[in-house]
Amino acid sequence: MHGKLDLANAKGLKKSEIHQLERLLTKRIPKEKVLTLELADSVAEISHEIGSSISVVINRRGQVVNVTAGPPSAVNMPELRGVRVGPGRFCGHRIIFTQLNSDTLKLAKKKALTVANGEGTASDTNRDEPSVFTKDSLQCLAKNRLDLLAQIDVDPNGQFSRSRGEHTKMADAVHIAHLMPGRDSQGRLWKVLEPQTARGAGEDNFDDLINSLEDEFREQAPGLQVAEGEERAVLVGLINGQSDSWQVEDDLDELAQLARTAGATICGRITQARQQPHPKHFLGSGKVQEVALMAQELGANLVIIDQELSPTQQRNLEDMVGVKVLDRTELILDIFSQRAQTKEGKLQVELAQLKYLYPRLVGKGLLLSRLGGGIGTRGPGETKLEVDRRRIRSRINHLEKETERISSYRDTQRRQRVTQNLPVVALVGYTNSGKSTLLNALTKSDVFVENKLFATLDPTTRKTSLPDGSTVLISDTVGFIKKLPTTLVAAFRATLEETQTADVLLHVVDSSHPNVLEQIVSVFDVLAELGAVDKPLITVLNKADKVRPEDLAWLAAQVPGPIITSATSRVGFGNLLSQVQELLAEVRPDRQRSSA
Repeated sequence: MHGKLDLANAKGLKKSEIHQLERLLTKRIPKEKVLTLELADSVAEISHEIGSSISVVINRRGQVVNVTAGPPSAVNMPELRGVRVGPGRFCGHRIIFTQLNSDTLKLAKKKALTVANGEGTASDTNRDEPSVFTKDSLQCLAKNRLDLLAQIDVDPNGQFSRSRGEHTKMADAVHIAHLMPGRDSQGRLWKVLEPQTARGAGEDNFDDLINSLEDEFREQAPGLQVAEGEERAVLVGLINGQSDSWQVEDDLDELAQLARTAGATICGRITQARQQPHPKHFLGSGKVQEVALMAQELGANLVIIDQELSPTQQRNLEDMVGVKVLDRTELILDIFSQRAQTKEGKLQVELAQLKYLYPRLVGKGLLLSRLGGGIGTRGPGETKLEVDRRRIRSRINHLEKETERISSYRDTQRRQRVTQNLPVVALVGYTNSGKSTLLNALTKSDVFVENKLFATLDPTTRKTSLPDGSTVLISDTVGFIKKLPTTLVAAFRATLEETQTADVLLHVVDSSHPNVLEQIVSVFDVLAELGAVDKPLITVLNKADKVRPEDLAWLAAQVPGPIITSATSRVGFGNLLSQVQELLAEVRPDRQRSSA
């Protein structure tokens, strides 16, 4: 196995120093050892000479697979960000790194002296003193699920003795940290062992330590084992000046419903109060670390943010947390892609997804970089990034033309209805308010129904009769939701135009929902965006069988034109159809005269 030397964060190194770093890649230690005295002294000596920390990544076979000039947080290895393992296993790599900070050395020696004098234990001292490990190093340990971290303090007063063929005595104290199942009394997910010499650390049995730790994780967290293909999600919300904490919790409840609809398991949630999202990583750096630790503790492999992230925020969060990060928009798009059944629906979902993906398509590494401009320096041609962008742009253009064709087709259908003088009533409302169930009950249809958000996506139109015997068309539309992605509104405009051309809107409301008024406001926001907010409207207070009469009476007083129904119990249909007939007579007097 060939190791990799990473000098991205190192500048001004001499050739001899680079050769020394390269020689570290050829070293191999017994697989049962945490490290060896020779490796510790070699790394410490080189670190002292170049004046920088060095991180050495070792796999369980004892092979050095990466040498990075920098701290553990600077290590860039795809193997550490690959497929997430379950809580009962680590990633199979450990990082041995050096620390040149003199303040850290003083702290370590103070702790060691305190313990040696019998004045306390290392754990006692840890309660009062900060850890010798930096926050970034411990975050690297948690998010990458490392086997362990071993920090070698470099002795600035160490002496070289190559002339006598001895090891350089540069390695001072060695500190080892590893993860623990669950948190300790201080809320930490890791344990820092007592400092020891490099020789002493080399005598520890690495295999025994890792095997016992993984056994302990499996025993204490059997319910956190992640099955193949399972997605365990942590939900994240932001409490800003425009929202209260209870509103954010309600939003997270809805986000949890969305995540379950998409097939994820919810294992935790977390919020932060700040006036504005952080421009680089949405949350504050300390809260990002807390999210990373929660994901580690709960065995989560997914973090879902209850707002739309910028491409930069999403990339930075994934780098810092160590698991896949989705925002609310991407989650809804994923649900739509699962629910779309017709060719029309699939085209519109794909268009929305590509518009979301396009600005997030960025190159990583030298593979996607351009050599430069000008004669003789044009490079190999188009980069992969540019090709991908060109293809996506071309596909977007094609789908937009198809969407226009769909819009034209629907215009033709609507003209036929006008010719036949058939009035159209459109069902609108928040997702999972019972629109499809109501459509089935009113028209004796069998449209797919399920108690999930966005259970039905593709529009459906059916006929029914009014009390006077006349025929009316009832169209079911895509359910609305708070913070409905603008890309979806644009992509589904051809479908949502049904609300603009309908004669009457039936606003179906889930009267049993605790946030019913907020849902009503969200629906009107979308209708305003579609230019249909001034349409004649009847408010259908659905699911009345699940609400107390006094609560229904209060809600009916808050909304325009309320009709109380229960689609499952078939209650209130007579009043609803009569009201539709009266409203149609007002908005289409020509139809009433022709019927007479």
